Amino acid sequence: MIFTMLAFIMMLGASAQDWKMVVTKADGTTVELLTSEIGDIRYVKCEGEVLPDKNVDQVIIKEIYNGGCLDDTGKKFQYDKCIILYNNCGEQAVVNNLCIGAVEPSNSNSKNKNYDESGNLVYDALGFHPIWHGVWWFQGSVVIEPYSQLVINVCGAIDNTQTVTNSVNYANADYYCMYDPESGYTHTGYYPTPASVIPSSHYLKAKEVAVGNGWTYSVSSPATLIFQVKDTDPQTWADNADNIWYPGEETSQVWACLKVPTEWILDGVEVFNASAPDDNVKRLTAEVDGGAVSLTNYLGHVVYRNVDKEATEALAENAGKLVYNYSLGVGESTDPSGIDAEASMKNGAHIVFQDFNNSTEDFHERLKCSLRGE
Repeated sequence: MIFTMLAFIMMLGASAQDWKMVVTKADGTTVELLTSEIGDIRYVKCEGEVLPDKNVDQVIIKEIYNGGCLDDTGKKFQYDKCIILYNNCGEQAVVNNLCIGAVEPSNSNSKNKNYDESGNLVYDALGFHPIWHGVWWFQGSVVIEPYSQLVINVCGAIDNTQTVTNSVNYANADYYCMYDPESGYTHTGYYPTPASVIPSSHYLKAKEVAVGNGWTYSVSSPATLIFQVKDTDPQTWADNADNIWYPGEETSQVWACLKVPTEWILDGVEVFNASAPDDNVKRLTAEVDGGAVSLTNYLGHVVYRNVDKEATEALAENAGKLVYNYSLGVGESTDPSGIDAEASMKNGAHIVFQDFNNSTEDFHERLKCSLRGE
């Protein structure tokens, strides 16, 4: 269109200085340039901005919504998962090469071929964790402001509440989403075209190493990792065949995993299937997560991190802002601090979450995703 207009001007013999090119950005703002100031017009690939790492170890998993909910007819709806990260300190956090994966097997109660005859996870001594099926990563640097969160939609990056009342609205320009059809993850149920308000720079990239058109993130009990690729970039690391690993004696691509060095892992959460309490088996090593948190799926429940009561109450700026009498736990699973984190944050408080690398102590089952409001 720009080139056509310039050619038309030349045909009329008009002076280029008499014309302005008006560029309208995605956010609706405009920029005006005199055509005489334009020396060249071309397309260049816009890479994500890279900033120095900062407070990387303070980025934690705050909440996981993976179990789905019931739709308005009582049927199971599972296409609205999300993972919420959090900066657990009072300074800005910046992480480059930030990735997400889930350790094999996908479900905690599935047959686990990763144990040896002595009952040890074979990869523990080898210094890695196997993430099954594929990996997702952010474009450019991930920046999270102090005591703030970052929402990552796993599937269904749209306003799901338009069709399912109990679901979540992800049509938010601040949210990120897993959306990369070029990777092979093309399942339209999992990955509808994201809401138009989500910028394409917020689309996570992916590498599929197994078989299928959707990332197999468990609806009952995922073992989730966030990690930072070191000394290279995520694409190069994921493309390297030397990083492929198979559980047990499997050799089929169906079971292909990527080896994540344990030293790269920033946080991990072991979720157990509440409906199969006698069959759950650990996948994360004690170094990453020494415990587990149970989840009842299909009811809109989430696993949610507990508040560090002492550290949160010690922040002077929280005076008069903390809300107590938390009531969204499920049965005996609740936040022992008694602080309602979401209500307190809405009241202007800064929350410090507990982080003992033990999900038994650090997490509880919550009645609903925090994105649905109170």
